[in-house]
Amino acid sequence: MNSMSMKNALFVLIFVMAGGFLYAQGTDTPASAFFRDLSGTVETRYSGSAVWVNAAKGDSIGKDTIISTGFRSTAVISLGNSTLTVRPLTRLSLEEIIRNQNGEQVNLYLQTGRVRAKVNPPSGGTVDFTIRSPSVTASVRGTSFDFDTENIRVEEGQVLYSLANERQVYVDEGERSYVDEVNNRVTSPFDAAREDAAPGLPPGNGSGNPAGDNAPVIIPPVLSSPQDGSASVGFGWD
Repeated sequence: MNSMSMKNALFVLIFVMAGGFLYAQGTDTPASAFFRDLSGTVETRYSGSAVWVNAAKGDSIGKDTIISTGFRSTAVISLGNSTLTVRPLTRLSLEEIIRNQNGEQVNLYLQTGRVRAKVNPPSGGTVDFTIRSPSVTASVRGTSFDFDTENIRVEEGQVLYSLANERQVYVDEGERSYVDEVNNRVTSPFDAAREDAAPGLPPGNGSGNPAGDNAPVIIPPVLSSPQDGSASVGFGWD
């Protein structure tokens, strides 16, 4: 074999090896997304368009499509191997839905409203399913949950619930969490369950006084600072 033939053979071998490497890495391709069922008024605004159009059963949903449901309206959407139920008065966008040899990746942005997700991995693969809202992100792998931009309740599996400041909690089956805006954190499922178990106020007690509306209200201790620099604490009755 002459030098030219050897060079050609070497080039072909490198080309084949590079092609095999790229194939092994997997190529991202769009996954199927469409309306499975509709009820009431459901509208879509496709990427690059300023016009809202009425959605129809079977319509495809592409990347960056915005979906809006009206009063008493719902939409059931197939996202690859997963299903999303969009509740009334909800607006969300499909940011990404791709498939490769490892499985599927779905990214949604929930602007307002409530959704219910049933996340299923494809046969022999995994699924990375993420829903963001203006304040929090829910990331899951194989689960079922309800989410309304701030509150989440998991029916099956596990959800990683996180804020932009990287404060996060894991929410398991039967648990819930919510955004605590005062403390800028996501509430742990333990604290949320403790709140759910806390007894409410006695009936007929709008004032918050355990003894009843007509009982005297105890004024909290008052701390004063006399002129001599000492301190005194006193109680009063209303």
